This record gives sequence, structure tokens and C-alpha cells, in this order.
Amino acid sequence: MTVTLLYIEDDHEIGSVVSADLSERGYSVRWLRSGEGATEEAAPCQLAILDVMLPGLDGFTVGQRLKRAYPKLPILMLSARTSIDDKLQGLEFADDYLTKPFHPDELAARIEVLLRRNGASVQDSLTLKHLVVYEGDNRVINAQTQEEVMLTGKQFQIFSYLLRHLGQIMTKEQIYEAVWGEAYLEGDKTLMVHIRYLREKLELDPGNPEIIETVRGIGYRVRA
Repeated sequence: MTVTLLYIEDDHEIGSVVSADLSERGYSVRWLRSGEGATEEAAPCQLAILDVMLPGLDGFTVGQRLKRAYPKLPILMLSARTSIDDKLQGLEFADDYLTKPFHPDELAARIEVLLRRNGASVQDSLTLKHLVVYEGDNRVINAQTQEEVMLTGKQFQIFSYLLRHLGQIMTKEQIYEAVWGEAYLEGDKTLMVHIRYLREKLELDPGNPEIIETVRGIGYRVRA
């Protein structure tokens, strides 16, 4: 499972280096070259990193909008500006402020501190096709629409069980007994019905599922 970072930086050289470094450290990075669309892109993210000097809206304005939309989203400001006034302006809404130039290890350390402070870790989210799953919060986000997929308790239990055995083929008996806590009776259609409703909510094309795969004669699996 991977923590998703929103990174807003218009300098291509700096952005390429930072994005590549963070990706190598195990993060999923959504890199924007401006603040346009930042609020929508931030929906599945656990932390935002943004430069002050951006084309169009500056980083202060973008950061304030992000904080209003997602009050719990940690924000790390980056800037070549070193004046105390700039830092104080950024820290009115941001959780940390790092001046350029900086070492990648320092940026990574600041990110880890903010994630730990906000109860996040590199195991908090999982991206599957168009979905971002926050298992700890029992939330599933459709990254294409930025909307939450509303699952019933049983639907999330089934999906969560398959995610805990990612890539493995799980039998109908295993799934049923784990979720319902009782023995599976051959011919019982309860699980099949729940899987059908689950696919209607999760799959782009429920008739041709790409997330929850049926393994004929055995059961189901979610591919990694």
C-alpha cells in the first residue's frame, strides 16, 4: 500500500528530480505544474507539497484553498524565499516550511514527520486501477470522479478480506467464513450476490470486471 503525495512545482528540472526521488522512496506522486485542479487532485492524497512561486495562483493561495477543502491534509511549503515574513505567511496555514535549496533526505524526513503526526504511514492507502482504498478509514475513492464509493459494511468486509490476500485466489468458503463467521453451505448465493453489488460500485464495467476477478469453480481474487 502506498501513500499518495500531491506535489506542485512548475520548475521541470526540480520537479523531475524530487518526483523521481519520492517515487523511489515508495510514494505515489501526483505532480502538477500549477495550482490549477489542485483541490480535485488532492482528494486521495495524504500530504501536499507545494512551491510558493507558481504560474497563475501563487502557492500561498493554493495552500489556503487546499486547507479549507481538506482541513486535516498536511501541507509542506517549499520556497527560495528566506524572509521571516514569507515563512510566517506560509505557516498561517501550512504545517511546515522548507527553504530551497534542500537535500532530498531532509524533504523525506519532513514528510515522514508530518505523516506520523497525522497518523498516516506508507501502508495507509492502496491504489487499484481507478480506486484509492483507505482501509484504516473504511473509505474507497474513485480517483477519476474524486467521489467516495459508498460501500455497506459487508461489502467493505469482503473487499478488505480480498485486499489482505492481494493476488491470491480465495475460495468462496474462505471468504464467507471470514466475513460471516459461520460455515459456508454449498449452493448458498449470498456471497455471489454481494460480489455482484460490490462490482456495480467498484468496477468501471461491472460486466467485465478488472478489480475483483472470478476464478471459475474456485472463488475470487483481487489482482495486485
